[in-house]
Order: sequence, then C-alpha cells, then structure tokens
Amino acid sequence: MKDLTCKLLIIGAGPGGYVAAIRAGQLGIDTVIVEGQYNGGTCLNVGCIPSKAIIHAADEFEKANHFAGDSEIGIKAAKPEIDLSKTVAWKDKIVNRLTTGVGGLLKKNKVRSISGWASFVDGKTVDVANGEGTHRVRAENIIIATGSVPVELPFMPFGDNVISSTDALALSAPPKTMAIVGAGYIGLELGIAFAKMGTKVTVVEALDKILPLYDKEMTRPVEKKLKALGVEIVLGAKAKGADKAGLKIETKDGDAKTIKAEKILVTVGRAPKTEDWGRENLVLDMSGRFIKIDDQCKTSMRGIYAIGDVTGEPMLAHRAMAQGEMVAEIIAGENRHWDKRAIAAVCFTDPEIVSVGLSADEAKAEGFDIISQNFPFTANGRAMTMEAEDGFIRVVARKDNHLVLGVQAVGGGVAELSAAFALAIEMGATLEDITGTIHAHPTQSEAFHEASLRALGHALHI
Repeated sequence: MKDLTCKLLIIGAGPGGYVAAIRAGQLGIDTVIVEGQYNGGTCLNVGCIPSKAIIHAADEFEKANHFAGDSEIGIKAAKPEIDLSKTVAWKDKIVNRLTTGVGGLLKKNKVRSISGWASFVDGKTVDVANGEGTHRVRAENIIIATGSVPVELPFMPFGDNVISSTDALALSAPPKTMAIVGAGYIGLELGIAFAKMGTKVTVVEALDKILPLYDKEMTRPVEKKLKALGVEIVLGAKAKGADKAGLKIETKDGDAKTIKAEKILVTVGRAPKTEDWGRENLVLDMSGRFIKIDDQCKTSMRGIYAIGDVTGEPMLAHRAMAQGEMVAEIIAGENRHWDKRAIAAVCFTDPEIVSVGLSADEAKAEGFDIISQNFPFTANGRAMTMEAEDGFIRVVARKDNHLVLGVQAVGGGVAELSAAFALAIEMGATLEDITGTIHAHPTQSEAFHEASLRALGHALHI
C-alpha cells in the first residue's frame, strides 16, 4: 500500500472532475485525480462527443442520399453507401485525441493522476485500488465527481439484443430494425441518426408526447422530420420485456404487442453514480437520489464537495465543468457562489432544439406577467439558403421591464446560437438590448433580433 497526501483529491475525471483538476493546478493547489475507466468520463468517451460524431456522419449520409435523388439546388450524386465500422473507427480517433488531450492538460498543470477505483475510508481518506495494489490518499479537500450511468430496466437488462446508448455507438453496421424505449433526447438523437442510415426505427414512449421537457410547438418540427424518415412513434405504451423476436409492449389500450427489432435500445434516462465508492462510510445528506449540495457545491460534510450529474439536474457536461471550475477557486480561497441564471439545454435532434432560461409556461408559473413571441425561419434568408426553414426562435420576457427570462429555438444548426441566448440572460439583457444589437446579415441569429422586435410590437420582416 502506497500512501499519498494532497490538498485536493478529485474522484472522477469526467468533464466536472478534470476541469476542477486543471483549474486547481493552475491555482497552485496540490491536486490528485482518480479515474477508474478513462479521462473525459461518459461525455468524451461514450456520450456527448461520440454521439455527435455518429449524428454528423448520419447527416452527411442523408445529404448524399438527397443529392442522389432529384435535388432542387442542382446537385447530382451517385447512390451512397455507409461503412459504419469505418465511421466508428473515425469516431474513436476523435475520442482518443480528446482524452489524450485531457491527460496532457492534467500533466501540464502538475495534477497527479491515479488510475483505479476509489473508495472512501472516512471523510479525509480514500483507498484507490488498481492492478498494482492499493493507494491510500489523504486529502484536506475532496470533490466527488462520479457522474451518472444509464438506467437499466430490471426486466430487460443490457445484453444480447438489448443495448444501451454506449453499445449503440459501437455497432459495426446499422441494424435493419431497431426499437427504442424512451422518446427523450438520447433516444431521438440516436433514433434519427440510425433512421438516416437506413434502419427502420420504432420509438416507444410511456408518456403521451415525445421530448417531454419541451412544449408541443418546439417538438412539432422534430415530429415532421421523424415522419419523413419513416420513424414510427408509439405513445402511451410501456415496455414489458424482450426476446429474440423484438420488444414486447403494452399499448395505451392495454393490448400486448411485439415490435420486431434486431436491436432494442433502452434510453429511459440516467441515474447518479452514488454507489460503489464508499458512500456508506460517510454521512452525506441526500436530496432524493442525488447528493445534496449548497450554492458552493459543499456537501453536509466539511471539506467534501460534489459536482456534476451526481448532484442532480440538469445532468449536463457544461454545468459540471462550471461547478468544477468554481469549486477549485473556492478551495484556493476565492469567494465564489453558484448563481447561474441560465444553463443552455441542447437537443441534437433534426432539427436541433435549444432551451435557455424559462419557457412561457414556467415564467407564468413563477408569477411573471410576460410577453412572448417567436420568429419563424421560413422568413429568414439564411435558413432558406441552407434548406433549413423548419423552426423558429422564441423570446420570453417580463411585460413590465422587458427583461429577457428565456429563449427557445428549434431549427437546423441552432445549437450554435445557444451561447448568445445564455449570455443575454446571464447579463440581464432586455428586449431593447437585443433589438439594439446589430445582428449580422444573412444569419440565423437575425431571427433572435426579429423575435425580440416582434415582442415589442414592431417586427420588420413578418
């Protein structure tokens, strides 16, 4: 057993953990980070990054198919083919570049990395087991950044033809048929990608709508695309099990049915990883299934912090990163608190969906008297030239002082506008601030300007 001491120990090298370690290193804090699998965590290895690579490949394949037909813009191409095994290899190269880069940044900032699985002995001591034995680490401060794991249905465990999102991102060829359990963002992002690659996709959702976190107006363009791709949506239905034939479900009418599927992708959410790291040896207050934290990410135990998915919604990598950066600065002696007005949520469906701040319904529920308007991309020149007219940008603002409370958008490529929306809310912008800012022409961002003008009663291009 080898003993180590440090000022800061971080358990988990996902987005939150590695950012906290890098920032701590920059601030001169003696830091050790422990990771049992791979630098970058779920996001870099089997989540955000690889899924977007597969989605991009699917988009390009669909585009090539589009040009193999009767293209209105005058491009003609041969019928394309896709070699998914080669796509996966390309995806893996990207992942390797990023994870190697994380390791290099940790080393550059003098962070000591230990590969292995951590387990708390007490509030200041952690044992790390790996193939070389066990390291005992004693630290003044500890950050728990253990992340989350895919939810596995007990009556339909992963294995054989039942797969997780991780498995879906490693398939060597698109299956002929796929059933997806869950119509949330993960299920629909991957479902749309595989449908574009030629898979016959059926999505089963227990609720009565897809993408339950978004309102009907925002999901309508996605529904239109799903229909165009031949994706079948079965709402109000419950998964009941699986066999070699496919997915067994119970419809909203109570009928039993089997959906034929080579692969059954289960995407019913993620659960915080709160077990298998010695939580039972601590006295941590919990908030439901999550670790309870305050506005400095402090837990109920002195010197122990928690960040990222293990602390609750929204389970987003950029939230974890921001928390990790903040905690490192707090440990360095800075006076920081978590006071974010908005964290952008992006759904990489086709078209993409962005939501920042409050929706109209959420704002009303909080007691605000609001004004809200949208501007459609059918009236945006840049969207027309990109063949991306489905969708809109919507603003939600207080009626009394025009303070922007929320921005929502759906459309091709709108993910890249998320920073502008978040910045507007974080900086306390009013509708007049948005309309007084010159938005470059021709760009999709003009729809943000026009939606704000429309909310003030004088849109120019509609």
